[in-house]
Order: sequence, then structure tokens, then C-alpha cells
Amino acid sequence: MDGYYAFMLIATAFVLMMTVPALALFYGGMSRSKSVLNMIMMSFISAAIVGILYVAVGWSMGFGGDGVLFANPFELFWLDGVTTDTYIYVMFQMTFAIITAALISGAVADRMKFSAWILFVPLWAVIVYFPLAHMVFSCSDSALICTKIGAQDYAGGTAVHINAGVAALVLAILLGKRVGWPRDKMRPHNLTLTMLGAGMLWLGWYGFNVGSIVFGSSFDATDPTSADSLAFLDQFYSETGRTFGNTTLATMAAILGWLVVERVLHGKATSLGAASGIVAGLVAITPAAGAVDLEGAVAIGAIAGAVCAYAVGLKFKFGLDDSLDVVGVHLVGGILGTVLIGVFSTSDGAGGIDGLLYGGGVDSLVDQVLGVLTAVAYSGVLTLIIGLAIKYTLGLRISEDDEVGGIDLSEHGESAYDLHTGVGGGVKSSLVAGTTTTPLTKTTEGAEV
Repeated sequence: MDGYYAFMLIATAFVLMMTVPALALFYGGMSRSKSVLNMIMMSFISAAIVGILYVAVGWSMGFGGDGVLFANPFELFWLDGVTTDTYIYVMFQMTFAIITAALISGAVADRMKFSAWILFVPLWAVIVYFPLAHMVFSCSDSALICTKIGAQDYAGGTAVHINAGVAALVLAILLGKRVGWPRDKMRPHNLTLTMLGAGMLWLGWYGFNVGSIVFGSSFDATDPTSADSLAFLDQFYSETGRTFGNTTLATMAAILGWLVVERVLHGKATSLGAASGIVAGLVAITPAAGAVDLEGAVAIGAIAGAVCAYAVGLKFKFGLDDSLDVVGVHLVGGILGTVLIGVFSTSDGAGGIDGLLYGGGVDSLVDQVLGVLTAVAYSGVLTLIIGLAIKYTLGLRISEDDEVGGIDLSEHGESAYDLHTGVGGGVKSSLVAGTTTTPLTKTTEGAEV
């Protein structure tokens, strides 16, 4: 079992790295300079809140026992009765909960109250994520087909990406458009940070997908040394090569798919497009990592890269200010990856089912679509209730003046860059703006950076 624990320690550390610092850097670089600290802080505070909450009740709700939507949150309260050698598996699942909540933040950049985010995160984790994770990950089928939603999901296409994407869509609608959007160009302020974050996400995703071979009924999380657990591990250690290869090739194909569409639509192949393609491919292959062969992984990645590249532009058509394209990448990519299992899966894969292209008929495809609809409906309705409750009590959005001046200053009293005045972050110096300023004083003239 020493190899198992070493493997899971590395996988867990990689998945935690996906949020802090990888996602924080990825989103931070895509933000405007006056918003980068707030964007990074949303990832860090998500890790702090969800991590503690997961140990308190999240593990119990997800894996404490059977239940239609969730298990008894107090059965394993604060891991009571959980052996310390199981803690590593608890921590692994905890990192999934953390990044799912943090992903939503990209849709609300520049304008959501930090206090509202701090309230939203724990409510959403308990009411939405923990139950949906229970429905997806706490399965009783050794073929990795969760009986509660009826769809294959190797590492979280439904519970993580579709869930986060739907929540991002709901919050973006409730918050409304940023001041000046889409009239003003709101470009990423530091693509170097974004590219670095994307590369770190790619690395961390191996922990996410390859580490997920431990999902399945015969693995007893409370007794990983049992005969059933050992038999499960013997069977599924062979899956590491498949999931590693699929994760790698799908991501490569998605980069190419995104850049081709970007070139056709806009005449340029950009670094932001490459970074976004990385994430789109990783998102799409997440549910399918163990179900498809290498050819299927390339197909899923290429399709996801191309479709997501087109989808992110639709926000302008529909007037949806999804600031950092969470809906276009995570929701669309998550749906594609989950549904395409019904097309490209093979009986040699973890699910043991041939998809449509391998003679399996449409049954698997129907199951995958129904699983997607379940995740969309559950996340959408409950996120809307949570969002409305906060909107009409604490309030979701900062004031227009604070938004124009910069959310870093208004919510955190600091700025990421020391430019001109010592305040930085998009505030012009008094000489440039023609005004007298002191530290932490905002001027609207330099708000757009």
C-alpha cells in the first residue's frame, strides 16, 4: 500500500495546486490590472472556506452513507470515526470541492462583493456541490457508472465542470454586465500570468484525472487495505496509462482546435487562445478520461477546442457578461466531454461500454445526456435560489463608483502594481490625471486598464 499512498499524496497535491496558485494566476492574468488581486483572492478564500467545510461535513455528506441526494452530514462530522489512513482520500476529494467553487469566480470578475462571495461559497458548497458530488462520486457500480445520475463520469465532468459552469451562468445573469461592457475593451492585463497558470493547470490535471482511478464501489474509503480495496487497486492501476495518455492528447488536440477556429474567425492565433484551448481540452476529457481510447481522446479534445472557441464569442450575441469565459469553456466543455462518452467510449475502458461509433447503439448516449440534464437542473435551480437570497439581503454587487475605480481598491484597499503614484493597478498619477491624489484615492480617469 506504500505505493498507493505515495501516488495519492502526489495526486492530491497536484489538484490543490490547480486552485492555488494555478487557477488564481490563470484568472488573475485574464483580469484587468485593477481587479487582479480580487480575482486571486477569490481562489484563495475558496480554498480556505471549502477545505475546512469539507472536513467538517462535506466528506460525510458525500461518502458517509447512502442517500438519494446526500448522506447524513453529521454521521462523520469532523471525520469522526474516519481512520487517519483514509485522510489522504478525504483530502483528495476536498481539492475537487475547492476548485469547483473557485472556477465560478471567473464569471463574476470586477463586480461581485467580496463579502457576498464569502457568503456564497459555503452555501453553494453545502447545498449544491456536496450533494451533486455524492450523486456522482459515491457510486455503487464497479464499472464506474453512478447509479444516481445514470451516466459515466470518470473525474467530474458533471459534478465539477457542468456544475461550476451553470452556477457561473446564473451569477453572471444575476449580477448583470460590468460598467462599459461590451462597449469598452476589457482585455487581459497580463497574459504571461495566464499562460503560466494554464501550464500549471495542465500539470495539476494529471492528479485530477489519473488520481481518479480510485473511484468505484469495491474501494472502501474507510478501509483501503481490505481485500476489496486491494482487488480494486490491482484492477485499476492499469488505468493510469490510459488516463494519462488521454489527458495529454486531448489537451494537445484542443489547443489546435481552438487556434484553428480562432484563426478562421479572427485572423489571429493568440496566446490567450492557446491557454483557453488547454483548459477546454482538459475539461472535456475529465469525464471521459477512462472511457475512451487515444483516438477518442484526440477527437473529444479537438471538438471541445473548436466548439468552445466559438462558444465564448456567443456571450456578446446574448448579452451575457461572463467575464472570463467560464460558461463558454467549463459548461460547454463539460457538456461536450460528458455527452461524447456515448459516442467514443469503448468496452475496453473503465465503464466497459461501447459507444455509438463502436457499435454500442444509442443507449449510452441517452444516459450521458440525461446525466447532463440532471446536473444542469440541480445546479441551476439551487444556485439561483442562493444567488437571489444573497442579492436581496447582503447584496451581490459593488457600487458603480467602486467598480470604475477598481475592485482591488474598494474591496481590499490595495493594488497589484506600483505604477506612478505608489497605488498602481490602473490609477493614474496626479500629474497625468490632472488631479491631486493620495494613496488609496481612486480617480475615474484611469479606471479602464
